[in-house]
Amino acid sequence: MTPRKRVRRTRRGDFEVRLSEGERELLRSLPVQLRDLLDTDDPSLVRLFPPAYLDDPERDAEYQRLMREDLLARHADALGRLEATADATRLAEDELLAWMRALNSLRLVLGTRLDVSEDLHTLPDDDPRAPTFAVYSYLGWLEEQVVDALGEPG
Repeated sequence: MTPRKRVRRTRRGDFEVRLSEGERELLRSLPVQLRDLLDTDDPSLVRLFPPAYLDDPERDAEYQRLMREDLLARHADALGRLEATADATRLAEDELLAWMRALNSLRLVLGTRLDVSEDLHTLPDDDPRAPTFAVYSYLGWLEEQVVDALGEPG
């Protein structure tokens, strides 16, 4: 395994996860923070609960009424599974899929807060958003590791 490859499929079909203690601590703490935020109307959640009907507020309100609880449950489940397995060195495929969903949710919220665009690839170290952007970038890198591992032959 190359040094940068932190998640890989094993011959048994499960996944080996090689992360530092600092990375695992981050993966234990972020889901708690987002789960607390899910029950609010924080504007950074907009990408987790996107509008279905941009030009029809009534239809969109009905869609949100019908779907929000289901979406909320799915996000909470994935975050809970990431938090519960953050210290695992081996994961089953369904657990790694939950990691992928949770990492994506975390990135969407952080990206919204940072107002990330295709033009934003880095921030100066003295920018007050730099630490958050570093977490956002790390989560993207880890999500890529997860996707690559899921695509490896079993």
